[in-house]
Amino acid sequence: MRNVLVAGGTTGLGREIAVHYLRRGARVTVVGSTPERGRAFLDDVAALPGEAAFVAADLTSLAENRRVIEEARSRHQALDALVLTAMVPFVKRKVTVDGFEAGFVLYYLSRFLLSYGLTDLLERGATPIIANIGATGITKGAVAWDDLHSARKYSLVHTTIANGRANDLLPIHYLQNHPDGRTKYFGIQPPYTNTPGNHLPQPLRALSRLTAAAFAKSPADGARDTLAVMDDQPAERLILRAVGKPVDPGLPTFDPANARRLYELTAPMLESVRR
Repeated sequence: MRNVLVAGGTTGLGREIAVHYLRRGARVTVVGSTPERGRAFLDDVAALPGEAAFVAADLTSLAENRRVIEEARSRHQALDALVLTAMVPFVKRKVTVDGFEAGFVLYYLSRFLLSYGLTDLLERGATPIIANIGATGITKGAVAWDDLHSARKYSLVHTTIANGRANDLLPIHYLQNHPDGRTKYFGIQPPYTNTPGNHLPQPLRALSRLTAAAFAKSPADGARDTLAVMDDQPAERLILRAVGKPVDPGLPTFDPANARRLYELTAPMLESVRR
């Protein structure tokens, strides 16, 4: 039986990936921030052959991320896939309980904690892979090295791009720190996908829904390329794809020196607010 954990799995691409593996008889744990959506998800998949569980957690909290890791350990002896999809656009700057910018936490720090914290379970999996869904292949912008939490300059677009560039470096330093591991790291930019229940305020939410209805792919179509790679993995440990096409790992956005620099900033940052 395959074991899968999906962070952000009650809607959109995350839900589609979770359902895909439940149909194949996997043990799947889905993490989400809304208990009502979690209960609805469990009701919807009850007849599928796999074993589904839901963990309610606010992934903007570092303590909650660490609790998810402990929950995963209680439910799984091994993991074959860790899927990272949780992301919320914040029109106004939001500071988390730990004092960090919320988008930076969801797009980078949470994914850092789950990736590193679940490595031992992944290394026990049959063909372990971390699938990190973001903006792989987009080279606009850069990590805000002197303002990681956007305290001096915040806008939805500027900050999301900077956070995305930090997320691009996560697979690089993860593999730098696990050179002899078996776990592959898959950075993905999916096609524009219609994800219901987005967290934007009105009237942006209505505009987003209209745009999605006109131009976005369904979650099933949006997840197709990602699932194809997860189910038939290439030989390399670093896998980068944008809308189904390979991305050059030599692009500046994946610079190994910057990845090391970011890791060295992140590790003490997380340790400073540990439990």
